[in-house]
Amino acid sequence: MDVIYVIEDDESIRELLKVALEGFGYQIMAYEAAEPALEDMKVNKPDMAIFDIMLPGMDGLTAIRSIREDVKLKNIPIICLTAKDKELDKVIGLDAGADDYITKPFGVLELAARVRSLLRRSSKVKSDDIIQVKSLVINPRTREVKNNDKPVELTFKEYELLLYLIENSSRVVSRDELLNQIWGYEYDGESRTLDIHIRTLRQKLGSIGSDCIKTIRSVGYRFIKAEE
Repeated sequence: MDVIYVIEDDESIRELLKVALEGFGYQIMAYEAAEPALEDMKVNKPDMAIFDIMLPGMDGLTAIRSIREDVKLKNIPIICLTAKDKELDKVIGLDAGADDYITKPFGVLELAARVRSLLRRSSKVKSDDIIQVKSLVINPRTREVKNNDKPVELTFKEYELLLYLIENSSRVVSRDELLNQIWGYEYDGESRTLDIHIRTLRQKLGSIGSDCIKTIRSVGYRFIKAEE
């Protein structure tokens, strides 16, 4: 049985999440603050965490960043739950390391579907083989990225995006596919989240980013390897 940590300071919402997700067969550990949840995570690593962003004491974004910096916890799937619905807030949450983002009020069935999707994606076994493209070296086991032997600091989502593009470099990957595979759901047509992540990814990779990550107009993106 998958164990999910729910961190939400509103008691009514916390209880709703607990009862609803238990009804779908998950074991729920509920917390009203981030600090005790993080302490418990270090002892009993959960299969997923759902964080409200606005929490007493340590806020959700700080807690998520802390998890992503912890070697033992950094791969835990995380969903942000918050009343904020502005696109910039979504980008900030995702850049902090969240895998998905749900705004209040939310539907229980939608939440359950997102949880199932994220758990399914996180359970996929990825190759431990070192990936090298020109001067770029990626270690999937440690999630380390280097360019010309210098570490490249990528956010959780930037790393996932880069790896997915490289793994599918034989074809053009559509915007919808990237949103579904990396974020787990479709944004509305006005969202610029993907474009923002592509832009920052190119900048962090330098010349290899601009040379290899190509925009295919009206379709999506493709990673062009050295031999092409």
